[in-house]
Amino acid sequence: MLDEYVIKQNKKLRCGYTTGSCAAAAAKAAALMLLCGEQVEKVELMTPKGILLKLPVRDASYGKDYACCAVEKDGGDDPDATHGLLIYARVEYGEAGEERILIDGGVGIGRVTLPGLEQPVGAAAINQVPRRMIRDAVLEICEAFGYQGNLKITVFVPGGEEVGKKTFNPRLGITGGISILGTTGIVEPMSETALINSIKVEMKVQLKRGNGYLVVIPGNYGTVFSKNELGIDTERTLKCSNYIGETIDFAVELGAKGILFIGHIGKFIKLAGGIMNTHSRNADSRMELLAAAALRAGAPLLVLQKLLGATVTDEGLRILKEEGYLEKTMDQVTERAAFYLNHRCQGAIETEIMIFSNVYGLLGQSKGAADMLLRA
Repeated sequence: MLDEYVIKQNKKLRCGYTTGSCAAAAAKAAALMLLCGEQVEKVELMTPKGILLKLPVRDASYGKDYACCAVEKDGGDDPDATHGLLIYARVEYGEAGEERILIDGGVGIGRVTLPGLEQPVGAAAINQVPRRMIRDAVLEICEAFGYQGNLKITVFVPGGEEVGKKTFNPRLGITGGISILGTTGIVEPMSETALINSIKVEMKVQLKRGNGYLVVIPGNYGTVFSKNELGIDTERTLKCSNYIGETIDFAVELGAKGILFIGHIGKFIKLAGGIMNTHSRNADSRMELLAAAALRAGAPLLVLQKLLGATVTDEGLRILKEEGYLEKTMDQVTERAAFYLNHRCQGAIETEIMIFSNVYGLLGQSKGAADMLLRA
């Protein structure tokens, strides 16, 4: 168990180690068993983050021409679908002429089927940093024993195929299992960085198979509305959670032509104030922004006071509907939100927006939203 912690939302959370660290440690232990001909019970691995792991070796076996063992994945206090899986590595002597350290995936390791990811189509879903960790760990053992020949490493995960279905892999076009991931070797619980990076990875895939236009939704409300009310295939949509600003930044970086944002008023009212991270712990101001839009729409003081006393946006919408200011207010909200989306990217790409409510349906859309929906 890793004795490293982070503090998130005033809670002490234990860190874990990545599938990449597990694969590298298992490969190192298996290479050691192959070359020394003895059982290995524990293996040390220095992670890219600079934290030394001392990991127990599980289910070890070896013979004249191979060695195989596993390391158990520990995600710490992160809600990690791969937590508890055994990550195996089988090391065999390679044939002359092959790459010196040949790395591939076996059962339970996904295969890439769409362009835009780190690995090419057809390759095992073992990312670059884990591949380097595996290679370096095995070469360390080769150097220690003076072995100059080739080795073949096969990473496999029993049960990985079923677990892979619970991850982002199906949306990324990775089939047949989990991915071997990690850039630091350490799992930081509830990591915003990991979530934001996953948005960028999925965006790359969407852009590779599309025409440069993206349909972006924050979460499940947007998924349901887009499918049921707009007839959009959910495979065409990209989820951004609360990270509107970062999503725009990635789109500019990756050369997208445009983004159509489709979101619930509860989150997108914040865009009318230029708030690009819509999580409540970063900013709220929903009623204040709704009242400001109503003021610009000509609503009297009494209506504004009612809005500021509302607790949720749907209650505010009900007030506006009853007072006859809903349409004009939503025109103001949509206009301001569209302005700030464009401001974020400085006009580098097209940005459009649709705002809806579960109760009142489509509330507003920017001028080019309907046209971009047809193009996306």
